[in-house]
Amino acid sequence: MRHYLIVLFSLLSMSLAVAAPAIIPAPPQIAASSYILIDADSGKVITEANADQRLPPASLTKLMTSYVLSFELEQGNVANNDMVTISRNAWAQNPLFAGSSLMWIEVGKQVKLEDLHRGVVISSGNDSSVAVAEHLAGSESAFADVMNQHAQVLGMKDSHFVNSHGLPDPEHYMTARDLATLSKAILKYPAEYALYSEPDFTYNNIRQTNRNRLLWKDGSIDGLKTGYTKEAGYCLVVSAKKNGMRLISVVLGAKSQSGREQESQKLLAYGFRYFETHPIYSAGDELTASKVWAGEADQIKLGVERDIHLTIPRGKHKDIEAVLNLTEVIKAPVTKGKEYGELVISLDGEELLREPLLALESVAEGSLFKRLWDAIVLFFTSLLNV
Repeated sequence: MRHYLIVLFSLLSMSLAVAAPAIIPAPPQIAASSYILIDADSGKVITEANADQRLPPASLTKLMTSYVLSFELEQGNVANNDMVTISRNAWAQNPLFAGSSLMWIEVGKQVKLEDLHRGVVISSGNDSSVAVAEHLAGSESAFADVMNQHAQVLGMKDSHFVNSHGLPDPEHYMTARDLATLSKAILKYPAEYALYSEPDFTYNNIRQTNRNRLLWKDGSIDGLKTGYTKEAGYCLVVSAKKNGMRLISVVLGAKSQSGREQESQKLLAYGFRYFETHPIYSAGDELTASKVWAGEADQIKLGVERDIHLTIPRGKHKDIEAVLNLTEVIKAPVTKGKEYGELVISLDGEELLREPLLALESVAEGSLFKRLWDAIVLFFTSLLNV
Protein backbone atom coordinates (compact mmCIF):
# COMPACT_ATOMS: atom_id res chain seq x y z
CA MET A 1 0.00 0.00 0.00
CA ARG A 2 1.04 3.59 -0.66
CA HIS A 3 0.00 6.14 1.97
CA TYR A 4 -0.95 9.74 1.23
CA LEU A 5 -2.05 12.41 3.72
CA ILE A 6 -4.74 14.62 2.19
CA VAL A 7 -6.44 17.80 3.34
CA LEU A 8 -10.23 17.98 3.50
CA PHE A 9 -10.49 21.38 1.84
CA SER A 10 -14.27 21.34 1.72
CA LEU A 11 -14.55 20.67 5.45
CA LEU A 12 -11.91 23.23 6.43
CA SER A 13 -13.34 26.00 4.28
CA MET A 14 -16.80 25.46 5.72
CA SER A 15 -15.49 25.62 9.28
CA LEU A 16 -13.16 28.64 9.22
CA ALA A 17 -15.77 30.77 10.93
CA VAL A 18 -15.38 28.71 14.12
CA ALA A 19 -13.10 30.83 16.31
CA ALA A 20 -12.13 28.25 18.92
CA PRO A 21 -12.95 24.67 19.83
CA ALA A 22 -16.06 24.33 21.95
CA ILE A 23 -16.02 22.44 25.22
CA ILE A 24 -18.03 19.25 24.77
CA PRO A 25 -19.87 18.32 27.98
CA ALA A 26 -21.10 14.86 28.82
CA PRO A 27 -24.43 13.91 27.19
CA PRO A 28 -27.59 14.75 29.14
CA GLN A 29 -29.16 12.23 31.46
CA ILE A 30 -32.34 10.92 29.83
CA ALA A 31 -35.28 9.54 31.83
CA ALA A 32 -36.24 6.64 29.57
CA SER A 33 -35.70 2.89 29.30
CA SER A 34 -33.72 3.26 26.10
CA TYR A 35 -32.63 6.04 23.77
CA ILE A 36 -30.31 6.99 20.94
CA LEU A 37 -29.35 10.14 19.05
CA ILE A 38 -27.79 9.88 15.58
CA ASP A 39 -26.93 12.12 12.67
CA ALA A 40 -29.14 11.10 9.76
CA ASP A 41 -26.53 11.73 7.05
CA SER A 42 -23.36 10.31 8.57
CA GLY A 43 -25.02 7.69 10.76
CA LYS A 44 -22.83 8.85 13.65
CA VAL A 45 -24.18 7.84 17.06
CA ILE A 46 -23.85 10.94 19.24
CA THR A 47 -25.18 9.36 22.42
CA GLU A 48 -27.09 6.23 23.42
CA ALA A 49 -28.16 4.07 26.33
CA ASN A 50 -29.61 0.55 26.17
CA ALA A 51 -30.04 1.14 22.43
CA ASP A 52 -30.01 -2.60 21.66
CA GLN A 53 -32.56 -3.57 24.32
CA ARG A 54 -35.58 -5.26 22.75
CA LEU A 55 -38.71 -3.42 23.86
CA PRO A 56 -42.38 -3.24 22.84
CA PRO A 57 -42.60 -0.38 20.30
CA ALA A 58 -46.34 0.33 20.47
CA SER A 59 -47.39 2.56 17.55
CA LEU A 60 -43.79 3.15 16.50
CA THR A 61 -44.47 -0.12 14.65
CA LYS A 62 -46.38 1.99 12.15
CA LEU A 63 -43.09 3.49 10.98
CA MET A 64 -42.38 0.13 9.36
CA THR A 65 -45.93 -0.13 8.02
CA SER A 66 -45.48 3.28 6.42
CA TYR A 67 -42.01 2.39 5.14
CA VAL A 68 -43.24 -0.78 3.42
CA LEU A 69 -46.07 1.19 1.80
CA SER A 70 -43.61 3.88 0.65
CA PHE A 71 -41.39 1.17 -0.83
CA GLU A 72 -44.30 -0.39 -2.71
CA LEU A 73 -45.40 3.00 -4.02
CA GLU A 74 -41.86 3.73 -5.22
CA GLN A 75 -41.70 0.36 -6.98
CA GLY A 76 -45.00 1.06 -8.74
CA ASN A 77 -46.69 -2.00 -7.24
CA VAL A 78 -49.50 0.13 -5.80
CA ALA A 79 -50.74 3.68 -6.30
CA ASN A 80 -51.99 6.38 -3.96
CA ASN A 81 -55.38 6.41 -5.73
CA ASP A 82 -55.94 2.67 -5.25
CA MET A 83 -59.32 2.03 -3.64
CA VAL A 84 -59.10 -0.37 -0.69
CA THR A 85 -62.15 -2.30 0.50
CA ILE A 86 -62.24 -2.39 4.29
CA SER A 87 -62.51 -5.86 5.85
CA ARG A 88 -63.96 -6.76 9.23
CA ASN A 89 -60.43 -7.16 10.55
CA ALA A 90 -59.65 -3.55 9.61
CA TRP A 91 -62.99 -2.21 10.81
CA ALA A 92 -62.73 0.45 13.49
CA GLN A 93 -65.25 -1.51 15.58
CA ASN A 94 -62.99 -4.57 15.72
CA PRO A 95 -62.93 -5.43 19.47
CA LEU A 96 -59.15 -5.78 19.25
CA PHE A 97 -58.94 -2.01 18.74
CA ALA A 98 -61.12 -1.01 21.70
CA GLY A 99 -59.70 2.07 23.38
CA SER A 100 -56.87 2.47 20.88
CA SER A 101 -56.11 5.09 18.22
CA LEU A 102 -58.21 4.81 15.08
CA MET A 103 -58.89 6.42 11.71
CA TRP A 104 -62.55 5.35 12.04
CA ILE A 105 -62.94 3.42 8.79
CA GLU A 106 -66.06 1.31 8.22
CA VAL A 107 -66.35 -2.27 7.06
CA GLY A 108 -67.32 -2.69 3.40
CA LYS A 109 -66.43 0.89 2.47
CA GLN A 110 -63.75 1.73 -0.09
CA VAL A 111 -61.01 4.10 1.01
CA LYS A 112 -58.24 5.64 -1.06
CA LEU A 113 -54.83 4.19 -0.21
CA GLU A 114 -53.39 7.68 0.21
CA ASP A 115 -55.98 8.42 2.90
CA LEU A 116 -55.15 5.18 4.66
CA HIS A 117 -51.49 6.21 4.68
CA ARG A 118 -52.45 9.46 6.37
CA GLY A 119 -54.51 7.45 8.80
CA VAL A 120 -51.43 5.40 9.68
CA VAL A 121 -49.04 8.34 10.02
CA ILE A 122 -51.18 11.21 11.33
CA SER A 123 -54.09 9.50 13.10
CA SER A 124 -51.93 6.53 14.17
CA GLY A 125 -54.90 4.37 13.23
CA ASN A 126 -54.70 0.69 14.07
CA ASP A 127 -57.61 0.11 11.70
CA SER A 128 -55.91 1.87 8.79
CA SER A 129 -52.70 -0.06 9.47
CA VAL A 130 -54.52 -3.38 9.07
CA ALA A 131 -56.22 -2.12 5.91
CA VAL A 132 -52.84 -1.19 4.41
CA ALA A 133 -51.38 -4.55 5.44
CA GLU A 134 -54.19 -6.49 3.82
CA HIS A 135 -54.02 -4.44 0.62
CA LEU A 136 -50.27 -4.95 0.25
CA ALA A 137 -49.91 -8.57 1.36
CA GLY A 138 -53.38 -10.14 1.46
CA SER A 139 -53.40 -10.66 5.23
CA GLU A 140 -51.82 -9.09 8.26
CA SER A 141 -49.78 -12.18 9.07
CA ALA A 142 -48.36 -12.18 5.54
CA PHE A 143 -47.61 -8.47 5.89
CA ALA A 144 -45.75 -9.13 9.14
CA ASP A 145 -43.50 -11.48 7.16
CA VAL A 146 -42.87 -8.68 4.68
CA MET A 147 -42.07 -6.29 7.53
CA ASN A 148 -39.52 -8.75 8.90
CA GLN A 149 -37.94 -9.17 5.47
CA HIS A 150 -37.54 -5.40 5.12
CA ALA A 151 -36.09 -5.23 8.62
CA GLN A 152 -33.45 -7.78 7.63
CA VAL A 153 -32.55 -5.88 4.46
CA LEU A 154 -32.20 -2.63 6.41
CA GLY A 155 -29.95 -4.28 9.00
CA MET A 156 -32.45 -4.08 11.85
CA LYS A 157 -30.96 -7.00 13.77
CA ASP A 158 -33.08 -6.86 16.91
CA SER A 159 -36.62 -6.25 15.66
CA HIS A 160 -39.46 -8.67 15.03
CA PHE A 161 -43.00 -7.91 13.89
CA VAL A 162 -46.19 -9.91 14.28
CA ASN A 163 -48.66 -7.15 13.38
CA SER A 164 -48.87 -3.84 11.52
CA HIS A 165 -49.99 -1.60 14.39
CA GLY A 166 -47.99 -2.42 17.51
CA LEU A 167 -50.61 -3.65 19.94
CA PRO A 168 -48.79 -5.83 22.49
CA ASP A 169 -47.48 -9.27 21.66
CA PRO A 170 -44.52 -10.97 23.40
CA GLU A 171 -42.93 -11.72 20.01
CA HIS A 172 -43.30 -8.15 18.76
CA TYR A 173 -40.33 -5.92 19.61
CA MET A 174 -37.90 -3.30 18.33
CA THR A 175 -34.83 -1.45 19.62
CA ALA A 176 -33.93 2.21 19.70
CA ARG A 177 -31.05 1.57 17.30
CA ASP A 178 -33.27 -0.25 14.83
CA LEU A 179 -35.84 2.55 15.00
CA ALA A 180 -33.13 5.07 14.14
CA THR A 181 -32.09 2.89 11.19
CA LEU A 182 -35.70 2.64 10.02
CA SER A 183 -36.18 6.40 10.34
CA LYS A 184 -33.14 7.00 8.13
CA ALA A 185 -34.69 4.72 5.51
CA ILE A 186 -38.02 6.57 5.64
CA LEU A 187 -36.22 9.84 4.87
CA LYS A 188 -35.28 8.40 1.46
CA TYR A 189 -38.93 8.77 0.41
CA PRO A 190 -39.48 12.55 0.71
CA ALA A 191 -43.02 12.57 -0.69
CA GLU A 192 -44.20 10.08 1.92
CA TYR A 193 -42.03 11.54 4.66
CA ALA A 194 -43.87 14.84 4.19
CA LEU A 195 -46.97 13.18 5.70
CA TYR A 196 -45.27 13.12 9.11
CA SER A 197 -45.30 16.91 9.37
CA GLU A 198 -48.96 17.36 8.39
CA PRO A 199 -50.74 18.90 11.41
CA ASP A 200 -54.07 17.09 11.14
CA PHE A 201 -56.20 14.72 9.09
CA THR A 202 -59.96 14.58 8.67
CA TYR A 203 -61.78 11.41 7.66
CA ASN A 204 -65.43 10.43 8.13
CA ASN A 205 -66.01 14.00 9.41
CA ILE A 206 -63.63 13.33 12.29
CA ARG A 207 -60.65 15.68 12.52
CA GLN A 208 -57.61 14.28 14.30
CA THR A 209 -54.47 16.19 15.21
CA ASN A 210 -51.00 14.81 14.63
CA ARG A 211 -49.94 13.19 17.89
CA ASN A 212 -46.39 14.52 17.64
CA ARG A 213 -46.89 17.75 19.62
CA LEU A 214 -43.27 18.82 19.06
CA LEU A 215 -44.28 19.84 15.53
CA TRP A 216 -45.83 22.94 17.12
CA LYS A 217 -43.08 23.56 19.67
CA ASP A 218 -39.96 23.45 17.49
CA GLY A 219 -39.80 24.61 13.87
CA SER A 220 -36.81 22.37 13.13
CA ILE A 221 -38.87 19.21 13.80
CA ASP A 222 -40.75 17.66 10.86
CA GLY A 223 -41.36 14.07 12.05
CA LEU A 224 -41.76 11.32 13.02
CA LYS A 225 -44.01 9.29 15.37
CA THR A 226 -45.35 8.77 18.87
CA GLY A 227 -46.31 5.52 20.57
CA TYR A 228 -47.89 4.40 23.82
CA THR A 229 -49.13 1.24 25.45
CA LYS A 230 -49.00 0.27 29.11
CA GLU A 231 -46.29 -2.26 28.27
CA ALA A 232 -44.17 0.14 26.16
CA GLY A 233 -44.60 3.34 28.11
CA TYR A 234 -44.42 6.66 26.29
CA CYS A 235 -42.26 6.53 23.16
CA LEU A 236 -41.22 9.09 20.57
CA VAL A 237 -39.06 9.15 17.44
CA VAL A 238 -38.14 12.65 16.26
CA SER A 239 -36.39 13.93 13.15
CA ALA A 240 -35.20 17.54 13.08
CA LYS A 241 -33.12 19.64 10.71
CA LYS A 242 -31.20 22.78 11.62
CA ASN A 243 -28.54 24.62 9.59
CA GLY A 244 -28.28 21.71 7.16
CA MET A 245 -27.77 19.11 9.90
CA ARG A 246 -30.46 16.46 10.45
CA LEU A 247 -30.68 14.50 13.69
CA ILE A 248 -32.85 11.55 14.66
CA SER A 249 -33.67 10.87 18.30
CA VAL A 250 -35.43 7.82 19.70
CA VAL A 251 -36.83 7.74 23.24
CA LEU A 252 -38.48 4.56 24.52
CA GLY A 253 -40.20 3.94 27.83
CA ALA A 254 -40.60 7.50 29.14
CA LYS A 255 -42.95 8.04 32.07
CA SER A 256 -45.35 10.51 30.46
CA GLN A 257 -46.34 12.24 27.26
CA SER A 258 -44.62 15.46 28.30
CA GLY A 259 -41.65 13.43 29.52
CA ARG A 260 -40.96 11.83 26.14
CA GLU A 261 -41.10 15.29 24.55
CA GLN A 262 -38.76 16.89 27.08
CA GLU A 263 -36.23 14.06 26.84
CA SER A 264 -36.30 14.21 23.03
CA GLN A 265 -35.71 17.96 23.10
CA LYS A 266 -32.76 17.49 25.47
CA LEU A 267 -31.16 15.04 23.07
CA LEU A 268 -31.69 17.26 20.03
CA ALA A 269 -30.43 20.37 21.80
CA TYR A 270 -27.25 18.55 22.81
CA GLY A 271 -26.61 17.28 19.29
CA PHE A 272 -27.20 20.58 17.53
CA ARG A 273 -25.27 22.61 20.08
CA TYR A 274 -22.11 20.55 20.37
CA PHE A 275 -21.73 18.72 17.04
CA GLU A 276 -21.57 19.58 13.36
CA THR A 277 -21.96 17.51 10.21
CA HIS A 278 -20.30 18.23 6.87
CA PRO A 279 -20.62 16.64 3.45
CA ILE A 280 -17.08 15.53 2.59
CA TYR A 281 -17.32 13.66 -0.69
CA SER A 282 -20.10 12.73 -3.08
CA ALA A 283 -20.50 9.37 -4.79
CA GLY A 284 -18.39 9.38 -7.93
CA ASP A 285 -16.08 12.23 -6.86
CA GLU A 286 -12.46 11.73 -7.89
CA LEU A 287 -10.31 11.66 -4.77
CA THR A 288 -7.08 10.75 -6.51
CA ALA A 289 -5.61 9.18 -9.64
CA SER A 290 -3.24 6.23 -9.65
CA LYS A 291 -0.79 4.76 -12.13
CA VAL A 292 -2.07 1.87 -14.28
CA TRP A 293 0.41 -0.56 -15.79
CA ALA A 294 -0.10 -2.33 -19.14
CA GLY A 295 -3.31 -0.47 -19.90
CA GLU A 296 -4.77 1.60 -22.71
CA ALA A 297 -4.68 4.53 -20.28
CA ASP A 298 -1.82 5.34 -17.91
CA GLN A 299 -3.97 6.44 -14.96
CA ILE A 300 -7.17 5.45 -13.22
CA LYS A 301 -9.47 7.74 -11.23
CA LEU A 302 -10.36 6.52 -7.75
CA GLY A 303 -13.27 7.60 -5.58
CA VAL A 304 -16.06 6.46 -3.25
CA GLU A 305 -19.34 4.80 -4.13
CA ARG A 306 -21.55 6.71 -1.66
CA ASP A 307 -21.95 10.18 -0.27
CA ILE A 308 -19.65 10.68 2.71
CA HIS A 309 -20.69 12.87 5.63
CA LEU A 310 -18.66 13.47 8.77
CA THR A 311 -20.09 14.32 12.19
CA ILE A 312 -17.55 15.79 14.63
CA PRO A 313 -17.53 17.83 17.83
CA ARG A 314 -17.77 21.54 17.06
CA GLY A 315 -14.45 23.27 16.65
CA LYS A 316 -12.44 20.08 16.06
CA HIS A 317 -12.01 20.44 12.30
CA LYS A 318 -8.31 21.35 12.56
CA ASP A 319 -7.52 18.00 14.18
CA ILE A 320 -8.90 15.85 11.37
CA GLU A 321 -6.48 13.70 9.42
CA ALA A 322 -7.38 11.94 6.18
CA VAL A 323 -5.13 9.29 4.61
CA LEU A 324 -5.42 7.49 1.27
CA ASN A 325 -4.01 3.96 1.30
CA LEU A 326 -3.56 3.00 -2.36
CA THR A 327 -2.77 -0.35 -3.93
CA GLU A 328 0.95 -0.29 -4.78
CA VAL A 329 0.68 -1.75 -8.30
CA ILE A 330 -2.47 -1.60 -10.42
CA LYS A 331 -2.38 -3.64 -13.63
CA ALA A 332 -4.86 -3.58 -16.48
CA PRO A 333 -7.49 -4.69 -17.10
CA VAL A 334 -9.17 -2.50 -14.47
CA THR A 335 -12.89 -2.97 -13.84
CA LYS A 336 -15.05 -0.04 -12.80
CA GLY A 337 -16.13 -0.45 -9.18
CA LYS A 338 -13.21 -2.67 -8.14
CA GLU A 339 -11.45 -1.70 -4.91
CA TYR A 340 -7.90 -0.32 -5.17
CA GLY A 341 -7.35 1.21 -1.75
CA GLU A 342 -9.13 2.90 1.12
CA LEU A 343 -9.85 6.28 2.65
CA VAL A 344 -9.20 6.53 6.39
CA ILE A 345 -10.30 9.61 8.39
CA SER A 346 -9.19 10.06 12.00
CA LEU A 347 -9.67 12.62 14.74
CA ASP A 348 -7.26 12.85 17.66
CA GLY A 349 -5.98 9.40 16.83
CA GLU A 350 -9.45 7.83 16.77
CA GLU A 351 -10.58 6.36 13.47
CA LEU A 352 -13.87 7.92 12.35
CA LEU A 353 -14.29 6.35 8.96
CA ARG A 354 -12.74 3.73 6.69
CA GLU A 355 -14.13 3.67 3.15
CA PRO A 356 -13.06 1.64 0.09
CA LEU A 357 -11.54 3.53 -2.85
CA LEU A 358 -13.02 2.22 -6.07
CA ALA A 359 -12.13 2.57 -9.74
CA LEU A 360 -14.44 5.18 -11.27
CA GLU A 361 -13.83 3.86 -14.77
CA SER A 362 -12.61 0.76 -16.56
CA VAL A 363 -9.24 0.49 -18.30
CA ALA A 364 -8.67 -2.22 -20.88
CA GLU A 365 -5.34 -3.89 -21.53
CA GLY A 366 -3.00 -1.97 -23.76
CA SER A 367 -1.31 -3.20 -26.93
CA LEU A 368 1.20 -6.04 -26.84
CA PHE A 369 4.05 -3.54 -27.05
CA LYS A 370 2.58 -1.46 -24.18
CA ARG A 371 2.22 -4.56 -22.00
CA LEU A 372 5.76 -5.73 -22.69
CA TRP A 373 7.26 -2.29 -22.14
CA ASP A 374 5.41 -1.72 -18.88
CA ALA A 375 6.42 -5.20 -17.68
CA ILE A 376 10.09 -4.30 -18.24
CA VAL A 377 9.78 -0.91 -16.55
CA LEU A 378 7.87 -2.40 -13.63
CA PHE A 379 10.53 -5.10 -13.22
CA PHE A 380 13.40 -2.64 -12.96
CA THR A 381 11.32 -0.30 -10.78
CA SER A 382 10.74 -3.12 -8.31
CA LEU A 383 14.47 -3.83 -8.22
CA LEU A 384 15.23 -0.21 -7.38
CA ASN A 385 12.68 -0.29 -4.56
CA VAL A 386 14.11 -3.40 -2.89
